[in-house]
This record gives sequence, structure tokens and C-alpha cells, in this order.
Amino acid sequence: MGKMTPLKPVPSLIAIVITLLIWFVIPVPEGVTPNAWHLLALFVGTIAAIIGKALPIGAISIVAIALVALTQVTNPGKAGKALDDALSGFSNSLIWLIGISIMVSQSLNKTGLGARIGYYFISLFGKKTLGIAYALAIAETTLAPVTPSNTARGGGIIHPIMRSIADSYDSKPELGTAGKIGRYLALVNYNINPITSAMFITATAPNPLIVSLIMKGTDPSIELSWGMWAIAALAPAIVSLIVLPIVVYWLYPPEIKSTPNAPVFAKEKLKELGAITLPEKITLGVFGLLLVMWAGIPAFIFGASWTVNPTTAAFIGLGILLMTGVLSWDDMLKCKGAWDTVVWFSALVMMATFLGKLGLITWLSQTVGGAIAGLGMGWIGATILLLLVYVYSHYFFASTTAHITAMFAAFFAAGLALGAPPLLLGLLLGFGSSLMMSLTHYGTGTAPIIFGSGYATLGEWWKTGFILSVVNIIIWIVVGGVWWKVLGYW
Repeated sequence: MGKMTPLKPVPSLIAIVITLLIWFVIPVPEGVTPNAWHLLALFVGTIAAIIGKALPIGAISIVAIALVALTQVTNPGKAGKALDDALSGFSNSLIWLIGISIMVSQSLNKTGLGARIGYYFISLFGKKTLGIAYALAIAETTLAPVTPSNTARGGGIIHPIMRSIADSYDSKPELGTAGKIGRYLALVNYNINPITSAMFITATAPNPLIVSLIMKGTDPSIELSWGMWAIAALAPAIVSLIVLPIVVYWLYPPEIKSTPNAPVFAKEKLKELGAITLPEKITLGVFGLLLVMWAGIPAFIFGASWTVNPTTAAFIGLGILLMTGVLSWDDMLKCKGAWDTVVWFSALVMMATFLGKLGLITWLSQTVGGAIAGLGMGWIGATILLLLVYVYSHYFFASTTAHITAMFAAFFAAGLALGAPPLLLGLLLGFGSSLMMSLTHYGTGTAPIIFGSGYATLGEWWKTGFILSVVNIIIWIVVGGVWWKVLGYW
């Protein structure tokens, strides 16, 4: 009985009260269907329970799935279809990319390749913790142009390296030593990802959708090329990447700040590891193969018919590791973080998806656009306010693609009606669509991978994300606005 973990009374009561208030007390707005409003009540209540830690996040998600199926909010009067809807998140390929990426990364620790990579990076940049942070930023920026999955890049490639570095300093959540260096590097690791995602059209999957929506929303249509996007992002992105590690350092300074002997120590450890082993070579080969497939190189060389879905690539990589014996099925069964992530992320993605399908997000974006227009402010103030509402509404989304699909076109149209220059407006909302990823631990596929490693608490994660969102928005409005004026974009 001492091991039982029942609901925590206070956070559970708060979540229930919030749900019931939205469901029964607050009137359903005109233009919103009752079932869409009721799903919003369940979604907000779920987020409140997660924030309050009423139960472990996976357990809360199981309750949320049960409630969506029981209340039939997605398909009134059709219990079977409502259950299918409640379970639909498990068919989302992004969720399995997350889970499989976590499983694949286990090979780094099991073979020792992760430690080898970690010691190598320390040998180059280990004199200062801040230097290691900038090394991670440089590595991710280098990969960003050719890695259209920000999840694969930040969670599947950079995060295992970051963990190896933290482990080499014996900074592990399970030992209560995350504060040594791991927490700082994990927060930097994640918050670099939204910036690099904003830098190139090919740095994250939704960016081409944004380009398409901008072209469709303007008359005559604006041709926003890969080069124009990259040049526009260059100046504000460089400033953000320089400032970010410093801001996180100020918020949560690592206990280990200066390690002048670390490079020598790392080289000694590399000698102790000896020659690279066969399992390490296989793991290295699999990661190279994944990088090639995630970067879309086969399609680039041989044509579109050779395109490999990022999740398919992850399954191929895991399959090779299992067939060669580098990983065993028991290793997969013991990978609790992967299975936990698949469960809770499936629930949140499912609820956010149906909020869009039921029309509530569209209603919200139209309402906000009309309200801003009614304030009678100039186009500059109205555009900034529109951007802020667009970015911070991401608290209600578990997918950037869903957010962009539901809101970008409506907000872009509202901004044009307010008199904003089309290209300036498109760039602000387009870059904001990546920068908003920093806000939560469920806002994009990379988040649950890094958050799930346990280096930062929920409060630390949300506090850092909010502060960096403010810093980034200021940088991209001020530095970006001046830079785009110089380029003649507005």
C-alpha cells in the first residue's frame, strides 16, 4: 500500500473545477458547437492536471483518453467512433518518431559510443560549460538546412550527444545531480531547436506549408524562395543563438562552470576506451544512415520516389540495431521513457487535433482578428499584437503543424486587412511558428524527448521557455525588422 500513487487531492480538484466551469458554467460562444466547447473543457482540465502533477503525466493522459471516449465529444451518439477518435493519436507518425528515436538513442549508452562522442566534444570545447553550449548550437545549426525534421535533429541527433556530455560529468537526474551541468545543457539543447527550425524552409516540416499559405494569401502572390527565407532569418537567428546560452546560464547556472582540465581528462578517457568496437561501428553507421534519410538525400539524388518518411527511417534504424544484436527486445521493453512519451503525447495530440477539426481554433483566430481590428490601432501595433496572440496560443497545441494549419491563414488574412506589409507579416508569423515551440514540453516533437530525459522540472522548463520566447520575439521584431528593411522586404 505504501507504493500506491493515487490522485493528489488539491491539483486534482483544481483541474476538475476548471473542467466543470468551462463545460457547465461558461456559456458556449456563438459560432462554437457544444461538443467543441466541451472538448476544450477536457483539454484545459488535462493541462491543469499535468501542471499540478495530479498524477504522472502518462496516467493523466489515460484518464483524458477515457473521458474523450466516454463523453463522445468528438462523435456524439457514436460510442465506437468516439473511441476510435480517442485512440487516433496512436496512429500519428510523429509520435512514433519520438518514441522510436528514444529507443534508438539507447544504443549510444549501451555500446559506449555515446561516451566516446561525449569525451570527444569535451576535448574540443570542455574548458567552459558555456563553450559546450555553443558547440551544441553550432552543431544543430550545421544540420538544420538538410534536416527537415526538427524532432530528428534536436531529439535524435543532438540530444544523445548532450546526454553523453552530461553523463561524463556524472550529471544524471536519477542521481539528483542534474544541476551539475545536465539541466543547463538540456535547456540549451531544446531551446536551440526552435531557432534553427526558423532559419531554413527545410529545417522543419511545417515551413513549406507556411510558404504555400503566404503565396495563396497574397495577390499577386509572393514568391518566398529558400534563399530569401534563409537570408531573412540570418541576422536575428545569429543574435538569438548568441544570446540564448547566456540567458539560460543566468536563469539556471550550472554548478560546474569552469573545467580547465576537462580536455586532458577527456583525451585520457578516450585512450581508455581503446579502439572503436563493432557494436559502436554499427551504431555509428545506423546514425549516419538515419541522418542521410532524415536529410532527404536519397530523394535529392534519385528523385521524389526515393523519399523516406522520417518515422519510417527511425523504424529502419531500430530494426537494424535489433537484427545485429546491438539492442535486444528486452532493452526496448525496459525503455520506459519511450513508451510513456508515446502514451501522453498521443493523448495531447489527439485532443489538439480535434479542437481544430471541430472548428474551435478557427473560431478563436477569427474572433481575435476581429477584436484586434476593432481596437483601431495602427498596423505596426496591430501586427505585433496579432503575433503575440498567435505565438502564445501555442499553449493549447501539441503540434506546430496543427497550430499552423488551424490558425496561420486566418491570422495572415487578418494582418493583411489591418494594413501590414505582406512579406513582413508573413516572415513574422512564419518565424514565430517555430519560435513558439519553446513554450511547453508538448509543443513540438523534440520537446517530450528532451523533457522526458528528466534533467529539468516542469516549472523550470515552462519558466525558461516563456522567458526565451519573450527574448526571441524582441530580437526577431527589432533586429529582424531592421534587417528586413535593409533587404527591402518591406
